[in-house]
Amino acid sequence: MTTPTTPRTPLLPTHTWSASYPMTPSAARLARLHTRRRLASWRWHGDIDDAVLVVSELVANAARHGRVPGRHAWLRLAVVEGGGLVVDVSDAVAGFPGFPGGAAGAMGEGGRGLIVVRQLAHDVSWFPRDGGGKTVRARLTGGGGGGDL
Repeated sequence: MTTPTTPRTPLLPTHTWSASYPMTPSAARLARLHTRRRLASWRWHGDIDDAVLVVSELVANAARHGRVPGRHAWLRLAVVEGGGLVVDVSDAVAGFPGFPGGAAGAMGEGGRGLIVVRQLAHDVSWFPRDGGGKTVRARLTGGGGGGDL
């Protein structure tokens, strides 16, 4: 997945929230905390632990590979009709290197996070942002009423 995808218009959101994070190692920890609290307050019916892990991996990757001086990473969570969750993580670097291939054990220390994201998410895509940069989008099912993401 090295070429961007055209973002599908998700179902109407029933809840939405966003925050920015500095491009530092602590960004993933803060995003995990905020995501867990937000999804619990919304009483989201999906697997919150899976959602927190997806957010953590995407924000960590943005902080590690999308760092541009003076720019932040953006996290957006949206629960859509049917209970699915859309996770958007944006950074200031336009390119997306793609998902690593091969078995996780053969890749060394890096690259496992995106494999985990692909296993937990219903769909993973990316697209360029207006004004520069990119957004990586992961869609998770809600465990409640189904519905297409």
